[in-house]
Amino acid sequence: MKLNHTFLALMAAGLCSLPPAAFAQTAKDFEDMRNELKALRAELNQLKAQQAQAPAAAPAASASAWNDRIDAVELKQKDAVVLGDIPGSFRLPGSETSIRIYGYAEANMVKDAKGTAPGDTFTNLMEQPLGKTGSGKTSLTAQTSRFGFETSTPTSVGAFNTKIEADFYAYCGSECNRNRLRLRHAYGEYAGWLIGQTWSTFMDVDNLPETVDFNGPPGATFRRPAQIRYTYNNPSLAKFQFAVEEPADGARSPNLVARADKAYDWGNVNVRLLSHEQRVNGVSKRGMGFGLGAGYKITGTTTLMAQYTRLDGDGDGAYLVGTNYPVLDGGTVRLDKSQGVVLGLSNIFSEQLRGTISLGMVRSRNQLGDAYVNAYGAEGNHKLYQWHAGMYYLPIKNVELGGELIGGRRTTFDGQQGDMLRLNLQARYLFN
Repeated sequence: MKLNHTFLALMAAGLCSLPPAAFAQTAKDFEDMRNELKALRAELNQLKAQQAQAPAAAPAASASAWNDRIDAVELKQKDAVVLGDIPGSFRLPGSETSIRIYGYAEANMVKDAKGTAPGDTFTNLMEQPLGKTGSGKTSLTAQTSRFGFETSTPTSVGAFNTKIEADFYAYCGSECNRNRLRLRHAYGEYAGWLIGQTWSTFMDVDNLPETVDFNGPPGATFRRPAQIRYTYNNPSLAKFQFAVEEPADGARSPNLVARADKAYDWGNVNVRLLSHEQRVNGVSKRGMGFGLGAGYKITGTTTLMAQYTRLDGDGDGAYLVGTNYPVLDGGTVRLDKSQGVVLGLSNIFSEQLRGTISLGMVRSRNQLGDAYVNAYGAEGNHKLYQWHAGMYYLPIKNVELGGELIGGRRTTFDGQQGDMLRLNLQARYLFN
């Protein structure tokens, strides 16, 4: 079959549209191409020298054939991308920077068996309707799909790393369509310093159970502030981190965080301290926070996670998810004194199947009749209790199907209750 020019042009365009990873070579492959090119040039020079000595015996076509071979290797070298230092990354020829592009397309379907809390597609136990309610609504969304890239460049004192990540779940007010771009992470990291936006230093990411639900259980920190963080790692002692973080809405002084982490063969332990300003209508008060977390490897595939957080007030509701907001009582700012616990048990059953059960609890240490509750109101949350039971199944590479049953109960200071029960189904398609 004879291939016409149109078909060849289309095929060439398709190859050019492939991502760089499609041409990815190892560093050794790239070096081999360089060596092959050097050898071809040396042989060509030798051929030219022979032609100069015996012109009649060396036709011009021979040199032309060598040039064609050199052009082919140069083209192959130009198209090649060397694999980078980060898993799944690549480096362009002549560059020392490794680049990794990643993300996933994700779709969720949520069905509430009881009343649906306002303001969010995913769990929002803090606003769960009180009393007995009928069946809730069904929601479908793909807004939590995300993409990002990270880089790593070697230097004389270690790697210089950067990361930018975004999704489409920006907050825009109660009961709105969140379908707009939102920055999740944007930072640079070098020689122990991190500057930019990422998970709070007060957040225990390592011991936060995986959930199909995007929000997860209350009782833990879930915040991504802009910050300046310094990390000092002494392997024989512990890893120490100190951070100045973006304050809560309305506050003027930055939040201060210190933490220490220690890793063991059996798991990990961390302790965290927080000092944060809360400001209501121009009146300020500083609160404190304390956190303790641990993870224990029961077997090679089973891990138990636990974390405890105690906090004085939280204007953003993110240093302790589920706590009540500060209120102004005359000329005094009253802070909700809360404590939260999150427990999780995860197990990897096989390469295709994993599962997690988790429990989150938040309890206000304030009571009916004290100054805080009098100022806040009797319908403030006294206790929150939420559980998750979920599984992920991987039918083929880069595809994850998740299912999770979620239940919870909200109890107010005056004893009213609201129950939650929902099913969350998810399909996720990952790249890199």
